Amino acid sequence: MTPGRWLLVWAVVAFGAFQWWQGRPVATAAGVLVPAEPRQAPMAEASAFRHGDYTVQPLASFAAEARVLSRERYWLGREAALAPVDLLLGWGPLSDSSVLGRLSFSQSNRFGYWSARELPVAERTIVTHSANMHLIPADGEVERRIKDVRPGEVVSLRGYLVRVEAADGWRWQSSLSREDSGAGACELVWVESFRVLPAGRAAGG
Repeated sequence: MTPGRWLLVWAVVAFGAFQWWQGRPVATAAGVLVPAEPRQAPMAEASAFRHGDYTVQPLASFAAEARVLSRERYWLGREAALAPVDLLLGWGPLSDSSVLGRLSFSQSNRFGYWSARELPVAERTIVTHSANMHLIPADGEVERRIKDVRPGEVVSLRGYLVRVEAADGWRWQSSLSREDSGAGACELVWVESFRVLPAGRAAGG
């Protein structure tokens, strides 16, 4: 193998190692870390605004504290240009390590998935206490914070559930419910504020 090919191989390995290190889970003790559910309120007369080549229409104000169950970075396509990171978030029972230790989570193609050999809670509880969220950062600092987050951390985010449209007719729209599942059930969030909370902060500790 030529030196150039070796360099390419090592670059790929180093990048993979960095991605793993950046996304390694944070261990936490058992107990509900986030008792409160996400909050939203309708915005019937909210004005649309431009974001690059897109028109963003706020549909509802949105705020949440949640535990990061999984994170996935996307690189290709217009969706990735808008929302480079999806976070699979959980609250209530889905923020409790004693429950999460019996579940597995993954993300692919803008969907979030879970699996279990034996359910630690009712399936409906999992559906209504977790959500895969496409996050559109409002600025560079918010984007940096989103990209740095790790599974297991508790985060606080504020912004809007939105619909995004392009001049060619392309559209991407948020769900407005935490009780749906399947295609169209993910939240598309314009994120104006994002931060990692100290351990126990969301639970009042």
